[in-house]
Amino acid sequence: MSALVSGPISRAAVAPITDVNVNLVAAPALPSGFPSHLDSELAWTPASLAVAADFILRLNEDDITEVNAAVAHFKTLDQDGDLVEPTNFPLPTLGPKLEKLSREVHNGKGFSVIRGLKPASYPVEDLSLVYLGLSSYIAEQRGRQDKRGNMLVHIVADNSTKLAAEHHRHSNKSITFHHEEAGDVISWLTRSTAAAGGKCIISSAYTVYNVLAATRPDIIRTLARSDWPFALPRFQCRPVIFYQDNRLIMNFGRAALLGNEAHPRSKNLPSLTSSQMEALDAIESIARATEMEIQTQAGDIHFINNLAILHRREGFADGPTEKRHLVRMRLRSSREGWTIPTALEHEWERAFKEQGTKNWHLDPMPDFYFPLRSQPN
Repeated sequence: MSALVSGPISRAAVAPITDVNVNLVAAPALPSGFPSHLDSELAWTPASLAVAADFILRLNEDDITEVNAAVAHFKTLDQDGDLVEPTNFPLPTLGPKLEKLSREVHNGKGFSVIRGLKPASYPVEDLSLVYLGLSSYIAEQRGRQDKRGNMLVHIVADNSTKLAAEHHRHSNKSITFHHEEAGDVISWLTRSTAAAGGKCIISSAYTVYNVLAATRPDIIRTLARSDWPFALPRFQCRPVIFYQDNRLIMNFGRAALLGNEAHPRSKNLPSLTSSQMEALDAIESIARATEMEIQTQAGDIHFINNLAILHRREGFADGPTEKRHLVRMRLRSSREGWTIPTALEHEWERAFKEQGTKNWHLDPMPDFYFPLRSQPN
């Protein structure tokens, strides 16, 4: 597959769709109600994205000036930082661009990048306000990301213990394609990049579906059955894919289905069948054959539609001074948000609706952080 654009911004990563190893023999029909083809902007391949301008919003000097003025305005209000929203973070010129980006993430290609921020030019408190303020124009609701109530998750390498080194948040190993357990939109701010590796790699679940629907509808049937034994964040049998409101929704992660060193799977839980393993491998194969890499820069803010876009991470290596540090949020828009399938509602409610602790750590904290301390060790 030819390069997507010239230069280092992004490129088609591997072989074209026709290279996917699929079985073309006759197979059972698609599940009832599932379409034979998804005709949507979300069904993209790298070759269909002509230029980086299709998905990168580059902030110019006027935009940065407007952002800085919004930070200064918010700080005069004497409000907690987690209350930042479009009404108190005014962006009269940039705001409409961000609202267009929100529509693109929810109903267009399903992803976008804001580029042009310089993290080193802001104290961490102001940089966090910028991140929350800009993202509030994309999706204003922010969700918990774990049982501790962390609202900002810091993704940094940590090999202080074997358990930490194997956790997705703190490992520097590659990760297969997956979705987060909850959140219509997943966003992350890149505070700093690794010395090598660590690219953002995404693929369209719609494109994966179209390939399978045309070649292996039996795998679609497997993915749509309600017998997938998810172990995380709680045990639940449900489908991997859903089709409702004329939209495909995919949600899964291998750790929740197979376990890993950080999250060992109980032997008392059902194991995946050979058909289910084949289906996971088919998703991975097609997603890798149609994936797109984005060469991340410090200051980039990524937004991906967690219901329609798969993402993975390549392995990375930090250097003495170059250390990868992402800050992630789970988001939902009251205006643009999709209807969530019943089988996924519990996780969305835990993230966005339940009352409880919300922790807004501006820097990575120890696992057993004591709430009365304001700084890490």
